[in-house]
Amino acid sequence: MRFILTNDDGIDAPGLAALKESVSQAIPDAEITIVAPLHHHSGCSHQVTTDRPIRVEQRSEFAYAVEGTPADCIRVALSHLQLQPDFVLSGINAGGNLGADLYISGTVAAVREAALYRIPGMAISHYIHCRQPIDWARASQITGAVLDKLCHQPQISGSFWNVNLPHLLERGMADPALVFCPLCTQPLPAVYQASETGGLQYAGEYGKRARDLGSDVEVCFAGNIAVTAIRLWNQ
Repeated sequence: MRFILTNDDGIDAPGLAALKESVSQAIPDAEITIVAPLHHHSGCSHQVTTDRPIRVEQRSEFAYAVEGTPADCIRVALSHLQLQPDFVLSGINAGGNLGADLYISGTVAAVREAALYRIPGMAISHYIHCRQPIDWARASQITGAVLDKLCHQPQISGSFWNVNLPHLLERGMADPALVFCPLCTQPLPAVYQASETGGLQYAGEYGKRARDLGSDVEVCFAGNIAVTAIRLWNQ
């Protein structure tokens, strides 16, 4: 299988290295090409660059840093680099992309762009609980198991998987369960406070967000892997 790997945290992010390792372990004969943003673009949604040149830096035979957004990366990979992937993977994002996050996330936008071209994809994110550090080695191991299960499942044209890993407990503990669940419909906390420099500072707490019963937010916060099938249009 041929994979394009990307993210929104930048080409040097540890989550991207962990994702590459998980693919190599889960699918040993995979052909992997990284096409990722040169810089951090978290929260950029589906922004694309059309008003200036996009610089592409070739890091190696199979790695390119794009001076643009995650959606730009997929456009460049498919058109300019003329890659023909069987699957697009985006992540592993440092932070959850659950429910309403889907509309904000650059991580998710990359696979949504791929889905517009009818290419299967998966966005993978890691929930951060109380600012605790991420064990990237364990995240890579868990992601490998997710890939092994989902990469071989049929996907409807114009759809992709949104996967959120929970806060992972120490090694030696049982792996979290994989739960297929719907997207949460509740908004993110809209809380602001006065800033010392003037204006308003966002003060919402991610862990205190409202959640629907059985939704991806509830599943992930309960310590399980939340897997949601996202469709861009009705068939």
